[in-house]
Amino acid sequence: MAKVGWGLGAVAVLTGVAVALVASGAVLLNHPSRSAYPVRGIDVSAYQGDIDWPAMVGQGIAFAFVKATEGSGFADPKFSANWAGADQAGLAVGAYHFFSFDSPGASQAAWFIAHVPRRAGALPPVADVELYGDYRQHPPGRAAVVTELRAFLDELEEAYGVAPIIYADASTLAHYLADDFADHRIWIRDVYSRPSLPDGLAWTFWQYADKGRLDGYAGPEKFVDFDVFAGTPDEFSALRTTG
Repeated sequence: MAKVGWGLGAVAVLTGVAVALVASGAVLLNHPSRSAYPVRGIDVSAYQGDIDWPAMVGQGIAFAFVKATEGSGFADPKFSANWAGADQAGLAVGAYHFFSFDSPGASQAAWFIAHVPRRAGALPPVADVELYGDYRQHPPGRAAVVTELRAFLDELEEAYGVAPIIYADASTLAHYLADDFADHRIWIRDVYSRPSLPDGLAWTFWQYADKGRLDGYAGPEKFVDFDVFAGTPDEFSALRTTG
């Protein structure tokens, strides 16, 4: 019995160590190969603080999505610096908006458009659609989300001349987006395994880790999200807007 107890204890210890390594960012669960996915990127917000963008380039980063706005009244305080810094360092840069279930899609679009310039060579704008706060336990109804999100996306497409990308995890994608937004590129979040999308959909970007570490930023958030593009460098270049 002592041996059994020691064995269970050892398993518990090893499990605890594994969990701690993942939580610390020392171990990433996903490791998409650079040969399969040569175009690598990050997504950031004010939480990463001041970013040394040339240092990001020096670590193999080719693109960055930077947070611009949220809802109808919040603007990320580091957006302008991140947008300009990433662009000046030679990265492909795009802006993302955290979509709110608490304000109309049209007013959210107007807020985003007021803060994000139309720039040749930029990546398409992004709608970050995920459950937050009490909505994690009490998700909003599908019909209302589809209506307001469609209004938001249509306004952005009119303003920037390109269909926005939608960021979501697999659950949100399946529940809200799969049947209504097949005409938009998908940026899928899956930090545990290779993503699997509903039939008829494919991902363009994959956020494969949320505990990445790089040199060159000094904010309260010590981690950075890692992303890959599902294609070749030439295909990636074709994704960038023309004006």
